[in-house]
Amino acid sequence: MNRIQRSALSVLAAGAATLAYAGIYERRRWTLREATLPVLPPGAEPLRLLHVSDLHMMPGQRSKQRWVAELAELQPDLVINTGDNLAHRKAVPAVMRALGPLLNFPGAFVFGSNDYYAPKPKNPARYLMPRANKKRIHGVRLPWRDLRAALLERGWMDATHTRGHLDVHGRDVFLAGVDDPHLRRDRYDRISGAADVRAAVRLGLTHSPEPRVLDSFANDGYNLVLAGHTHGGQLRIPGYGAIVTNCELDRSRARGASRWGAHMWLHVSAGLGTSPYAPVRFACPPEANLLTLVPVPTANSDSLSGAGFGRGEAIG
Repeated sequence: MNRIQRSALSVLAAGAATLAYAGIYERRRWTLREATLPVLPPGAEPLRLLHVSDLHMMPGQRSKQRWVAELAELQPDLVINTGDNLAHRKAVPAVMRALGPLLNFPGAFVFGSNDYYAPKPKNPARYLMPRANKKRIHGVRLPWRDLRAALLERGWMDATHTRGHLDVHGRDVFLAGVDDPHLRRDRYDRISGAADVRAAVRLGLTHSPEPRVLDSFANDGYNLVLAGHTHGGQLRIPGYGAIVTNCELDRSRARGASRWGAHMWLHVSAGLGTSPYAPVRFACPPEANLLTLVPVPTANSDSLSGAGFGRGEAIG
C-alpha cells in the first residue's frame, strides 16, 4: 500500500469515527446549560426559568423522555417550551411522558414547524443554501391540537398570539408569543403594544428567532425573548461556531444568551433533538437550559452577566 492509499484510508477512518461520534454518542449527550440574566427589577428575588425546546420526539426515544422528565428535580419556578416537540404523528404520548413532571410547575408554550408538520428526507446540503433559495418541504400533518389540549389541561398557557399574565409564586410574569416565524405564521400585530411594566418580568416567546420579530418585542419593552429552532447550528466547528442558523439570525447567536438592543436579552436554546433524517450533532450536544433571572445591576454595582454586551455580542 503506497502513501496516497494510506492517506486516503486515514481520511476515511477519521470521517467514519466523526460520524459515529456525532450520530451515536453526541446526539444523546443530554446536557443542562445554565446562564444568569439580569432582567428583574432592583431588589427582586431570583427567578429560575427552565427553557425546553426542539424535542423532535419519536415514540421510542426513552432515554430522552427520562432525562427531560428528571429536569423536574431542578424545581424551576417557571417552564417555557418554544416548540418543535413532535417528529412523528404518534409521538404525543411520548412528549407528555417527557414533559409530564414539568407540568406541575407554571409554564407556557408556543409551537414550531415540526409541531404542525412531520419532517421529510432532505438533501443535507440544503442547510448551507441561502434561505431565499430554499423551497419549503412539508411532511404529513401532525396532531398538534392533541398536544395543545394536553398541555392546556395540565395548566400551561398557550402564548401563541396572546398577551397574558402568569402568577409564579406570587410574582407577576407578563408573557406574549407568536406562531412560528419560520413558516411565516407570525402575526405580531395581534400582540403589539407596550408590555406591562408593572410585571416582575416581561417575556416574549417565539420558535424561530427572526430579527423582525425580535425587533418588535424590543420596541414593545420586553426584558427577555426565548426561542429555539436553530439547534445551535447542530454541527459546530470548534473555534468557529455554528455554520448556519436556518433563519435570518446571525451565527454568533445560534445558541445561548445575547443582548438585543439596549434593554432586551435574547436566549436561544440549542434544543434536545434532531430530525430523524439528520440524526447527528457535533460540538453541540442536545440541551435544556436553566436560566436564573436576577435584578438588573444598579449604576454602582458590578455585573458578571450584563456588563459590556451590546447588540451583536453573545455569551453561551
